[in-house]
Amino acid sequence: MTKSADEAIRAAMERGEFDNLPNKGKKLDLDDYFNTPEDLRLGFSVLKNADYVPEEVQLLKEIGELQERLAQANEESERKKLLKESEGRRLKYNLLIERFRK
Repeated sequence: MTKSADEAIRAAMERGEFDNLPNKGKKLDLDDYFNTPEDLRLGFSVLKNADYVPEEVQLLKEIGELQERLAQANEESERKKLLKESEGRRLKYNLLIERFRK
Protein backbone atom coordinates (compact mmCIF):
# COMPACT_ATOMS: atom_id res chain seq x y z
CA MET A 1 0.00 0.00 0.00
CA THR A 2 1.12 3.51 -0.60
CA LYS A 3 1.73 5.90 2.22
CA SER A 4 -1.40 7.91 1.41
CA ALA A 5 -3.55 4.76 1.42
CA ASP A 6 -2.12 3.78 4.82
CA GLU A 7 -2.84 7.26 6.14
CA ALA A 8 -6.40 7.21 4.81
CA ILE A 9 -7.05 3.84 6.46
CA ARG A 10 -5.60 4.98 9.78
CA ALA A 11 -7.69 8.16 9.69
CA ALA A 12 -10.85 6.15 8.95
CA MET A 13 -10.03 3.80 11.84
CA GLU A 14 -9.56 6.74 14.19
CA ARG A 15 -12.95 8.12 13.14
CA GLY A 16 -14.48 4.71 13.94
CA GLU A 17 -15.60 3.99 10.38
CA PHE A 18 -14.70 0.31 10.73
CA ASP A 19 -16.30 -0.20 14.15
CA ASN A 20 -19.70 -1.48 12.99
CA LEU A 21 -18.69 -3.78 10.17
CA PRO A 22 -20.51 -7.12 9.96
CA ASN A 23 -18.53 -10.04 11.44
CA LYS A 24 -16.11 -7.68 13.18
CA GLY A 25 -13.63 -9.64 15.27
CA LYS A 26 -14.42 -12.94 13.57
CA LYS A 27 -11.83 -14.92 11.66
CA LEU A 28 -12.23 -14.83 7.88
CA ASP A 29 -13.19 -18.20 6.41
CA LEU A 30 -11.30 -18.39 3.14
CA ASP A 31 -11.60 -22.15 2.64
CA ASP A 32 -14.22 -21.82 -0.10
CA TYR A 33 -12.09 -19.24 -1.88
CA PHE A 34 -8.94 -21.36 -1.89
CA ASN A 35 -10.83 -24.59 -2.65
CA THR A 36 -12.16 -22.97 -5.83
CA PRO A 37 -9.92 -23.54 -8.88
CA GLU A 38 -7.70 -20.52 -9.42
CA ASP A 39 -9.02 -19.82 -12.92
CA LEU A 40 -12.60 -19.57 -11.59
CA ARG A 41 -12.01 -17.49 -8.44
CA LEU A 42 -12.35 -14.05 -9.99
CA GLY A 43 -15.55 -14.93 -11.83
CA PHE A 44 -17.12 -16.49 -8.75
CA SER A 45 -16.10 -13.50 -6.63
CA VAL A 46 -17.73 -11.09 -9.08
CA LEU A 47 -20.96 -13.13 -9.13
CA LYS A 48 -21.03 -13.41 -5.34
CA ASN A 49 -20.42 -9.68 -4.85
CA ALA A 50 -23.26 -8.96 -7.28
CA ASP A 51 -25.57 -11.22 -5.19
CA TYR A 52 -26.07 -13.46 -8.23
CA VAL A 53 -27.51 -16.87 -7.44
CA PRO A 54 -27.39 -19.47 -10.24
CA GLU A 55 -30.80 -20.77 -11.28
CA GLU A 56 -30.02 -24.34 -10.23
CA VAL A 57 -29.03 -23.18 -6.73
CA GLN A 58 -32.20 -21.11 -6.43
CA LEU A 59 -34.29 -24.11 -7.54
CA LEU A 60 -32.67 -26.37 -4.93
CA LYS A 61 -33.41 -23.78 -2.26
CA GLU A 62 -37.05 -23.57 -3.36
CA ILE A 63 -37.36 -27.37 -3.42
CA GLY A 64 -36.00 -27.55 0.12
CA GLU A 65 -38.43 -24.90 1.34
CA LEU A 66 -41.34 -26.70 -0.32
CA GLN A 67 -40.29 -29.99 1.30
CA GLU A 68 -40.23 -28.31 4.71
CA ARG A 69 -43.70 -26.86 4.14
CA LEU A 70 -44.91 -30.25 2.94
CA ALA A 71 -43.65 -31.94 6.12
CA GLN A 72 -45.65 -29.45 8.20
CA ALA A 73 -48.82 -29.43 6.08
CA ASN A 74 -51.90 -30.98 7.67
CA GLU A 75 -54.55 -30.61 5.01
CA GLU A 76 -54.52 -33.06 2.11
CA SER A 77 -55.30 -30.35 -0.46
CA GLU A 78 -52.35 -28.28 0.72
CA ARG A 79 -50.07 -31.33 0.68
CA LYS A 80 -51.08 -32.12 -2.91
CA LYS A 81 -50.47 -28.53 -3.99
CA LEU A 82 -47.03 -28.42 -2.33
CA LEU A 83 -46.09 -31.82 -3.75
CA LYS A 84 -47.05 -30.72 -7.25
CA GLU A 85 -45.04 -27.50 -6.87
CA SER A 86 -42.05 -29.42 -5.55
CA GLU A 87 -42.19 -31.95 -8.38
CA GLY A 88 -42.43 -29.13 -10.94
CA ARG A 89 -39.34 -27.44 -9.52
CA ARG A 90 -37.48 -30.74 -9.37
CA LEU A 91 -38.31 -31.43 -13.03
CA LYS A 92 -37.11 -27.96 -14.01
CA TYR A 93 -33.90 -28.52 -12.01
CA ASN A 94 -33.28 -31.93 -13.64
CA LEU A 95 -33.81 -30.47 -17.13
CA LEU A 96 -31.43 -27.63 -16.36
CA ILE A 97 -28.75 -30.00 -15.08
CA GLU A 98 -29.21 -32.28 -18.08
CA ARG A 99 -28.71 -29.31 -20.38
CA PHE A 100 -25.40 -28.53 -18.62
CA ARG A 101 -24.21 -32.10 -19.08
CA LYS A 102 -24.60 -31.94 -22.86
